[in-house]
Amino acid sequence: MRPSSLYFSVCLIAFATGVWGCLEEGGARQPRADAVAVLRPTEANTVEGVVRFAKTDKGIRVMARLTNLAPGLHGFHIHEFGDCRASDGTSAGGHFNPTGAPHAGPDTEQRHAGDFGNVLANDDGIATLDLVSELVRLDGPDSVIGRSVIVHADPDDLESQPSGASGARLACGVIGLAAR
Repeated sequence: MRPSSLYFSVCLIAFATGVWGCLEEGGARQPRADAVAVLRPTEANTVEGVVRFAKTDKGIRVMARLTNLAPGLHGFHIHEFGDCRASDGTSAGGHFNPTGAPHAGPDTEQRHAGDFGNVLANDDGIATLDLVSELVRLDGPDSVIGRSVIVHADPDDLESQPSGASGARLACGVIGLAAR
């Protein structure tokens, strides 16, 4: 078997067994997810999605695909508690902020570890995100495992304290270890 055929076969087996992430659109290889959050809508909303977290040499790669959003910008953050039981998502608490930094945008040096700024939904209500964060950890006392991801109704203004005035919580998902 040729190496490319072997890779395709492994990806096919991984897909069939529920491991998401061998191939992206266009056939590019993706890193395997180390953690995952499956987002479900809060009450009276329809937003859903999956967020994957993968270790890289430069930090943690965060890859998201969200659906059923209104076109435009929506705040996207990691929140402190892995609790999505409240119908409005408020049981997830505030932004994950282990260092006590001020709220800011994802490119600002001093910011919450959970500050990922905004996702942009297209006219079909689909938003994707692909970034690398040096503040997110998947182990140790500041790990995001067991915390939650929240998608908000409004854009994050990247400066209002304590959370960017992002509005209602449209979807919530607890971050857990991904299947290997």
